[in-house]
Amino acid sequence: MTTVTSPSRPVGTLLRDWRRVRGLSQLDLSIEAGVSTRHLSFVETGRSRPSRELLMRLGEQLDLPLAARNVMLLAGGYAPAFPAHDLADPELAPVRTAVRRILDGHHPYPAVLVDRHWHLLEANPTIDLFTADAHPDLLTPPVNVLRLSLHPDGMAPRILNLAQWRAHLLRRLRHQAQTTSDPVLTALHDELRGYPGGEGPAEPVGDLAARVAVPLRFRHDDSELSFFSTTTLFGTPLDVTVSGLAVEAFFPADPATAEALRDLAPLSPPTSA
Repeated sequence: MTTVTSPSRPVGTLLRDWRRVRGLSQLDLSIEAGVSTRHLSFVETGRSRPSRELLMRLGEQLDLPLAARNVMLLAGGYAPAFPAHDLADPELAPVRTAVRRILDGHHPYPAVLVDRHWHLLEANPTIDLFTADAHPDLLTPPVNVLRLSLHPDGMAPRILNLAQWRAHLLRRLRHQAQTTSDPVLTALHDELRGYPGGEGPAEPVGDLAARVAVPLRFRHDDSELSFFSTTTLFGTPLDVTVSGLAVEAFFPADPATAEALRDLAPLSPPTSA
């Protein structure tokens, strides 16, 4: 089981900072959490010690990541409320089985499982289509799929609408970093923003499919493959690790891509565990 990092700031400071990240006044939060503004102010300034129940309620109202709720509880002098198992732990065996079935069931289209920092955890075989020409260093674990996508030695040279796809990924990553206040995601965003490839139109252009969802137009040999992606999250997770998992699945955006993938893929998908 993963250990919880000890807080480096008092609980009142953590609470105040998260309230400001969410753009709430003390009055707004006090009304939503059912606590007096005076008591909330005293908690933030360290004049009052919050109860465990109050911290749980505030974490819920602020929609904090489970890891952040654990840190706030520790800062308040309480034990963490949410476990953080490793994905390989026996407790998460049903999760692993479900993920494997999703990945295998998506065959012959590419799909990956990533953690909250976009590290690759699992994939189906079709993902080799994207990684075939990537530099080996980018495929050495832990593999970050966003770095792999936008790095000039990764997928980027084969992405035909790189400026558009890059802008889409950076917007998504920036929003994730802002809503979670995760320094790892902020650093990743800053790194990726420095990669080349920002030239050209960054907004959807062309056919109807491109205007419905941001496409990934990818060169394979002498042909163009076009995809749109979906994200699958676990509903109502109570484990920190599970709360950060996401399955990123790519679907063909046109009949030609669907036909090409059927021809490229193995005759049968791998067997689910």
